[in-house]
Amino acid sequence: MEELRSFSPSLRFFIELTNDIETGVILQYIFIVILSVIVYRLGFAKKLPLGKNIVIYFSLCIGCLMLLFFSYALPIAEGLGVAAVLLIIYKIRLHQSKKQANSEAAGGE
Repeated sequence: MEELRSFSPSLRFFIELTNDIETGVILQYIFIVILSVIVYRLGFAKKLPLGKNIVIYFSLCIGCLMLLFFSYALPIAEGLGVAAVLLIIYKIRLHQSKKQANSEAAGGE
């Protein structure tokens, strides 16, 4: 398994998990797509019609192929994971501050 040292940690994990390079790469692609969808939904998504959503998610899946190629040597999935965690924390704090502002506005009347 000495040749796996050149791969990124997440890709190496999936390859070691399945003991097959092809299956590991497919799992890495699915992982990148899931994380990209989470980051898109938390950071950029707006209410759009169904047709536009289909086009956006199709384009996202195609773009993730390029991220998959980069993820052979770079920690792309790890970066997406960090971005998703930061956006989740931001959304929770935003929700809490809005709830607090609403309770102060209701209590002040």
